[in-house]
Amino acid sequence: MTPAELEARLLHRDGLMLIIDKPSGMPVHAGPSGGDNLERHLGALSYGLRWPPALAHRLDRDTSGCLILGRHPKALRKLGKLFQEGRIGKEYWTVVLGHPAESGGTVDAALAKRTDARKGWKMVALAPDDPDGQRSVTNWRVMGRGELPGVGPVAWIACEPRTGRTHQIRVHMAHIGHPVLGDGAYGGRPPGTELPLQLHSRSITVPIQQSKPPVTAIAPVPEHMRTALAACGWAGEEPAEMAGN
Repeated sequence: MTPAELEARLLHRDGLMLIIDKPSGMPVHAGPSGGDNLERHLGALSYGLRWPPALAHRLDRDTSGCLILGRHPKALRKLGKLFQEGRIGKEYWTVVLGHPAESGGTVDAALAKRTDARKGWKMVALAPDDPDGQRSVTNWRVMGRGELPGVGPVAWIACEPRTGRTHQIRVHMAHIGHPVLGDGAYGGRPPGTELPLQLHSRSITVPIQQSKPPVTAIAPVPEHMRTALAACGWAGEEPAEMAGN
C-alpha cells in the first residue's frame, strides 16, 4: 500500500484520532509469520507529529471498514477508556447464509478460545454466564433478503456489537444458524464457493470530545461485497458526503 493509497482511505482526521477505511485482506499488525500489515504503513499518516498513529482497536484481517487510530499516547488512553466503557457505537454490515425467521434480535453468548493441535484456534459460543467465556452481546437486524447464484438464500444483516470480542460477529451469526458468507472457519463457505469474507465495519461513532457532538464515520461498501448486498436489495446508494470515495 502506497502512502497515497492509504491517505485516500482516510475518513476522518482531528487532533486526537484518525478513522480509516481498512481494506479487506490486510492484517492490522504482524502475525507470527510476518508479512505485510497495516501498522507498517501508518507513518504516512503522521501529519507532522513525531510519532505515527497507533491502533485504538482491531479488525480481523479479512474484515474491511472503519478503524480508529489514536494520534498520540494521551489520545490512545482516552479512546481505550471509551471502548472499555462501551461508549463507542459500531455498526457492521454482513451477508449471511440463509433467511432468518425473525427480523432481528440479540445474541447473548459468551465466547472462549479453543485450540486444536491440527486445525489451530477458533472461538466458540457458550452460555451467557459460563465462567469459561467472556460475556459477549450482539444486536442484529435484517436489512434485506435474497438469492445469490451458486450459494442460495442469503440475508443482509446490520450488527451492533455491544462488546468487542475476537470474531464476535462471526461466531454469533454462526451460533444462530446463519454464518457469515465466505467465513470458512465458522461454516460460511459452501462447497465450490470462494467468496471473500462478507463482513464490513460500516460506521463508527466516537464521543471524542465532551464539548462537541460525537464524530461519526461511514466506510463505503467494498467492491467484494457489492454483488451479495445487491442480491439482498442494497441499491448501491452511499451518503452524499462520500461521493468522492
